[in-house]
Amino acid sequence: MKKLPAILTSWFCIQLAFLATAQERTLTNLYDGWKFFKGAQEKGAALDLDDGAWQAVTLPHDWAITGPFILDGDGNTGKLPWKGEGWYRRSLDIPAALAGKHIYLIFDGVMAFPKVYINGKLAGQWDYGYNSFYLDITGFVNPGGANLLAVHADTRQHDSRWYPGAGIYRKVQLLVVNPVHVDVWGAYVTTPIVKPHYADVRIQTTINNFSENTDSIRLIHQLVSPEGVVVASGETSGSIRARDTKMLETTLTLSNPRRWDIEDPALYEVRTRVRVGGEDVDTYTTPFGVRTIRFSADNGFYLNDRRVQLKGVNLHHDHGPLGAAFYPRAMERQLEAMKATGVNAIRNSHNVAAPELAELCDRMGLLLFDEAFDKYDGKADITEETDFEEFAHRNIRNFIVRDRNHPSVFIWSVGNEIGDVQWNLNNGFQRLHTMLNFVNKYDPTRPTTLVNDSQESAKLRHFDYYDVHSWNYGRRYRLARQMEPNKSVIISESASTLSTRGFYEFPLPEEKTNFTRSLQISSYDLNAPLWAEVSDDDFMWQQEEPYVAGEFVWTGFDYLGEPTPYDNNSIKEMGLTGRDASRSSYFGIVDL
Repeated sequence: MKKLPAILTSWFCIQLAFLATAQERTLTNLYDGWKFFKGAQEKGAALDLDDGAWQAVTLPHDWAITGPFILDGDGNTGKLPWKGEGWYRRSLDIPAALAGKHIYLIFDGVMAFPKVYINGKLAGQWDYGYNSFYLDITGFVNPGGANLLAVHADTRQHDSRWYPGAGIYRKVQLLVVNPVHVDVWGAYVTTPIVKPHYADVRIQTTINNFSENTDSIRLIHQLVSPEGVVVASGETSGSIRARDTKMLETTLTLSNPRRWDIEDPALYEVRTRVRVGGEDVDTYTTPFGVRTIRFSADNGFYLNDRRVQLKGVNLHHDHGPLGAAFYPRAMERQLEAMKATGVNAIRNSHNVAAPELAELCDRMGLLLFDEAFDKYDGKADITEETDFEEFAHRNIRNFIVRDRNHPSVFIWSVGNEIGDVQWNLNNGFQRLHTMLNFVNKYDPTRPTTLVNDSQESAKLRHFDYYDVHSWNYGRRYRLARQMEPNKSVIISESASTLSTRGFYEFPLPEEKTNFTRSLQISSYDLNAPLWAEVSDDDFMWQQEEPYVAGEFVWTGFDYLGEPTPYDNNSIKEMGLTGRDASRSSYFGIVDL
């Protein structure tokens, strides 16, 4: 009998070991079996409600994308009927064998203000429609009995300047674990020392002990290479009191690490087994990458000690005719198209993205400018009743903890064009300071930034609070650079060149804001809105100023809403009576 190659044998043994314990943790996607009702329901979560006439839907689901268009509606949000409320219901299969287990629901995103009911009782709620959240529903379910999950989404208080979508537009998962388990997003892997011949891998694991006993815990870690080979292992232990949570830490040494890079996006894994009394009670896998990042005030951005010019694009979260409903393949297709044009970085403008975006960037070798909010002084699901500090803590915590193991993420942005911060209105600087403190609490390893659009606001020195200058359009960053030359600069939005695919017109425009009356814009790329520039000018400026780390073009793809220059008001000003404003943007390198 021929012997198996050593690598294959090692891989086979790893798989057997982890398959043997797979029943300890199950994660189920809840795509099917949903019923949907658009509108108010006084007893939408009631067990005895007859939902037989409700619409059968699958997730992800954007209730507004099927229209109909609102002809006199707001072109900035796509003229689609996203304002309103809706209900979702489905049964949950919780077998009697799961009694004693711990059960979570994980929502990647619900637009907006979701309330989640189990068997008619409110199990939890969230506010920020773009963020992921999870709920412990253990005390609400009936193992072996009937279980009803109902979700109410309400966009009436949500404000937006692009098309936001509506409903459960990202995936929902059911997580079942033993009482002692790794918390949701509970592993934090960093590489504090990276040298040519070795790297230290620090593993911080948050363990929940929801049993009634104080337990001695052993964590057994394996580092698995991109080729699937165990290349290092170790363990740590500790005692966790009943009904308590504890973080356990250990550091492993990785020899001759293969670095994650845009040219070679090598991904390692930490595979963790949780052992109590000689029995494995949980397994958890954490992908990560070994790489170094830094900014130079004079020379921009460095990845693995090599200067890399950020050649980025902004991407909004919708996918044209799919609406806000998130399909990983639709996102992957966009990234493939961008990478083929030479793009090496993505900015998820201007909100927490679906978790798959960072996963795809990791795998495809794209850097990610990870952004949390747009205009949280008025457009981030904050109402008059909102406790800002509590809102910021919850949402920054979920945003950072969910994404912090991804090597593609090279900077955290807490917001875009926050007027209150730029001009220090309504405690703007204090709110910024609060946000950044929470970011650094959950990940002190990456730089932070805030995106600005007002050059004059630099005189107030809001940039003293964060690490990297980020400015939108033209050369507005130059005043901030003069005032604080010890920080690098990112052009977080550039160009905003306007065009319609396949449409060409003579004579060429004498000014960038000379637009045709045909609701089309020439593809010669000589038009831009008043606040922006054509692409060639932005490219030229970067060549002249090496301290600029790079740019993010607005935008990689067209998106629903913001139909500059043909929005409702512009149509009226141009005297185009009887013409309907556009429903999607003209900014994209790639048209819808």
